[in-house]
Amino acid sequence: MREQLRKYAELAVKVGVNLQRGQHLVIGYGKRQVYPEHAEFARLLTEVAYEAGARFVEVDWGDEAWIRETVRRGDVATWEARARSRAAWVERLAAEGAAFIAIPASDPELYSGIDHARVTQFDRTLTSIFKPFNDRRTNDEYSWTLVSAPTQAWADKVFPNLPEAERVPALWQAILACARADGEDPVADWQKHLADLRRRADWINGLGIRSLHYKGPGTDLTIEFHPGHYWKAAGSRTPQGVEFVANIPTEEVYAAPLKTGVNGVVSSTMPLNHAGSLIDGIQLRFENGRIVEYHAKVGGDALRSVIESDEGSHYLGEVALVPADSPIARRGVLFYNTLFDENASCHLAIGKAYPLVEGGQSLAQSDWEAYGLNDSLVHVDFMIGSDQLDVEATTRDGRTVPILRRGLWAETV
Repeated sequence: MREQLRKYAELAVKVGVNLQRGQHLVIGYGKRQVYPEHAEFARLLTEVAYEAGARFVEVDWGDEAWIRETVRRGDVATWEARARSRAAWVERLAAEGAAFIAIPASDPELYSGIDHARVTQFDRTLTSIFKPFNDRRTNDEYSWTLVSAPTQAWADKVFPNLPEAERVPALWQAILACARADGEDPVADWQKHLADLRRRADWINGLGIRSLHYKGPGTDLTIEFHPGHYWKAAGSRTPQGVEFVANIPTEEVYAAPLKTGVNGVVSSTMPLNHAGSLIDGIQLRFENGRIVEYHAKVGGDALRSVIESDEGSHYLGEVALVPADSPIARRGVLFYNTLFDENASCHLAIGKAYPLVEGGQSLAQSDWEAYGLNDSLVHVDFMIGSDQLDVEATTRDGRTVPILRRGLWAETV
């Protein structure tokens, strides 16, 4: 197992952030600190990074039990002061050209039983303080990647029917398989996978899409796009020309919607674990891009805290297409972790956009509105895909082109 985990670490360092010789590496930051159960994997990442020529490796250690108790009973002003000092440190490292790896693995029920107003206060404090750092991350100003590793609490939620001692090993096996890191040469496997995803993005970009229409149970939604928008697959590039992959795994092709061009209704098809709270049965209604009505069967307060974060959280920032037969979907496992669940399903993101318009990486934030890009404190993905979802494009030259039929790609590329 250690040998396979080392290959996973090499994938994160060599493909995920594509660490360059003499570069700093930060493991864990903001909301995604490195938990005690991740110590072995963090040590492997450190070892691989120094072998690759890292100048310095910083690990931001944390603990979910401490986080829960602090949110429940701690002083918010001290929490804020602590967050400011940590944000200043990672911003300094980012300015010096650091790369960043996070290990998302939160307990889906971390804040169960805690007053949601208090959870929201602590979460928004941290989000606001890290916004300048995260804005630069969103704009690909430095290389970053998300790779996950199990915790007992997370494994208990995903595999409750297994004996307790078997749950973490089962989750490790599932993570490695979904991340395409369970073979002899994960780095080579990923090069092929990236090429396949880019061919799909090229096909969609070649259509010249003006809008998409989503139709499925509880969903009848039209999404428009700016004329200068483009669809992107895995793989980004920093201003210095370093290519990296932000999400491991990834199965999506995605774009930024026109902020004011979303109309209709949409229903989620999978639960969402957001900031230690579960949200399920999401229903949203849009008018001219804005969420004007929202409901959730479970976690209504948590959904409200997302949508009422700021004005931008009333709009969408991302549209992502994932076929219902993706390798992650075929496993039939609900991960309660967006990094995995969003790659089993088409999804939308409430809040901040990625600047996926021509010249978007160099756009000033003040110019985003003119290009239909949304800004917000939050970026929260929720899943809407299924084997009953149809997606149809209307092109700029007036054609109607099927994109997904019953959740599957309508055309082979």
